[in-house]
Amino acid sequence: MNHFVVMALIATLGTWFVTALGAAMVVFFTSPNPKSLNIMLGFASGVMIAASFWSLLQPAIERAAVSSNLPAYFVATAGFLCGALFMWASDKVVSLARRKTDSTEGKTNERLHRIIMLILSITLHNIPEGLAVGVAFGALQGGSYGPEDLMGAISVAVGIGLQNFPEGAAVSVPLRREGYSRRKSFLFGQASGMVEPIAGVLGALLVVYVETILPYALSFAAGAMILVAVHELIPECQRNQQSQPYLATMGIVLGFAVMMLLDVMLG
Repeated sequence: MNHFVVMALIATLGTWFVTALGAAMVVFFTSPNPKSLNIMLGFASGVMIAASFWSLLQPAIERAAVSSNLPAYFVATAGFLCGALFMWASDKVVSLARRKTDSTEGKTNERLHRIIMLILSITLHNIPEGLAVGVAFGALQGGSYGPEDLMGAISVAVGIGLQNFPEGAAVSVPLRREGYSRRKSFLFGQASGMVEPIAGVLGALLVVYVETILPYALSFAAGAMILVAVHELIPECQRNQQSQPYLATMGIVLGFAVMMLLDVMLG
């Protein structure tokens, strides 16, 4: 195997490991305290909204301006709308399956609906991130490269890895909110990042083709994340807020600020 592909695999295994560390945050919750989980759920919403622009849409526009024959605004808008429509269609499919389950079992399964939507959106978000790391390392095989080129690829992996920490918590904490055990919440949370090593290897192997596909994939993931954050997570974290109406809202603001800070600092 090409050693650049091996480097991409190692780097994306590292980003997956940071996702697992973020998912492990759920271990600190000995019981699902509503106030704590509301603010964490709001934090997860803020992370997803910030990541949609700083980690996905902005790089998609920049890459499309360089690699696409179409206008960058068209590429980003088309991918964004397709991502949102995909999640909407997925929602309809899950709702249909849930109604069939309700009719056969005589009970609702709303938790399953929310969990599938959440895990699917974060997983979709992790695919283009893994591709981005793979492309960064795969591009090194195009010719001679210096230490600054290698450090550039490493910085991409480090930046995405640090961003993955709150994203792991963005899956595991809502699962804990839905009543899942800490162990299951952690397992599902870290599993959402397991697609990154696969995508990283594919990105390194198909770097020439991925350069043109990547802007669409990035904006697609952004549309999916925005739909889930606005439709699922924000309404959920705002439940039972009569006593402290701004608790979850400040969680959203804090999550957005942390994610934006990481993205801007790490370039």
